[in-house]
Amino acid sequence: MSTVVTVLSFIVIFLTPFLESRLSFAEPVLPQARSLGSEIPTLQPKDLEKVSPFSDKEQSVDALSLQQALSRALMRNPKLAAVSWEWRARDAAALQAGLLPNPALRFDLENFIGTGILSGTDAAEATLSLEQRFETAGKRQKRKKAAMLEQALTGWDYETLRLDLFTDVTQIFIEVLGDQEKVALAKDLLDLASQVADVVTRRVEAGKVSPVEAIKTDVALSSAKINLNRAERELVASRLALAAMWGSKQARFKSVTGQLAPEESIPSFEQLIARLSQNPELARWDTELAQRNAVLDLEKAEAIPDISLSGGFRQFNETDDSALVGGISIDLPFFDRNQGNIRVARVQILKAEASRRAARLRLRTDLAQAHRILATTHSEAKGLKNDLLPGAKKAFEAVREGYRLGKFNLLDVFDAQRTLAEARAQYLQTQIDYQKSVADVERIIGEKLNN
Repeated sequence: MSTVVTVLSFIVIFLTPFLESRLSFAEPVLPQARSLGSEIPTLQPKDLEKVSPFSDKEQSVDALSLQQALSRALMRNPKLAAVSWEWRARDAAALQAGLLPNPALRFDLENFIGTGILSGTDAAEATLSLEQRFETAGKRQKRKKAAMLEQALTGWDYETLRLDLFTDVTQIFIEVLGDQEKVALAKDLLDLASQVADVVTRRVEAGKVSPVEAIKTDVALSSAKINLNRAERELVASRLALAAMWGSKQARFKSVTGQLAPEESIPSFEQLIARLSQNPELARWDTELAQRNAVLDLEKAEAIPDISLSGGFRQFNETDDSALVGGISIDLPFFDRNQGNIRVARVQILKAEASRRAARLRLRTDLAQAHRILATTHSEAKGLKNDLLPGAKKAFEAVREGYRLGKFNLLDVFDAQRTLAEARAQYLQTQIDYQKSVADVERIIGEKLNN
């Protein structure tokens, strides 16, 4: 038995340098965050155990800012948590890819329970051996590299989702802000309708107009109340939609704060195109191609057969002698030279190059569309603010005063009131559309519009 232990110890000592070898790769990290929202705390894969993204506990506030809404969503959104767990899983896969093959312990018993002198176990030969497969052509290093690049790609998926979430929260926040303004507008229009109704009531009581006009103003007043109720219901729905972005079932805020008014100027399309490289859907393709090439290198290495070495101890019962045994084995690549997988890897590289070109073209097209909407809404908002709104307001005030003095009829008042209401509603909707288009453009370029 002591001889067996000695032999096995010798084999283990011989294999120890191979078993203790390590790979010298830098651990992958998340790609540098695009500047859009990079200052806002975001759930990180390393912090998953410390943060409970699904908790419905949050502090109630009176006025919620966009920064606060984004911070809540980026720390607690379940989708971002799911990608973070995927990052952790890829990290474990990279660890597994760098491990050495396990050695195999083998025991053989020969020449026993036969016939003649081989009957029984007196002539038996017992062999205890240890076998180790050694990977050739740097397979382990190449496998580890491919797995780590796969993890790096998950990092780009994380950054893409972060920007998507940033944009979604921003746009829903704009909807809530717009719905608040619509409620305020509906209240103003209800107040205007009440003022017109008061003027009509006084004229009816004075016998200057028919009582039918009072009925018409009551109808207009009821319509204004219905519009206000609709606006309030839409505000409740949009507030719940915003709270759902960070997993909350209730909107624990009374209002949101922000500005809908457009900037004085916007960048040109050519200026935005120059900033398109910030988009993670483009930036990721360098890593994607590196990963595809790493897979190709690995598949080429797989075509080279590995070598298995074995060593052990053999005991001869018949003579009570013992001896060391050794062996080597290698596959003969006559038929399977991994040619199919090598070809697949090469095609995948060509596919990645084509996909990168397609992504660039798609993003350029998306940017052109988003910039067109941005420029259109920006121009419309300026025109409505500077020309249409002042004129509509002045016309309504003049007609209302003229009606009180008997210079205009009630239809003129209703017409001027409707024109003012439509102008104010159009201006508000244009502001909302403008701010949403700003969010779309910023998502595509990965940074603030006016950086």
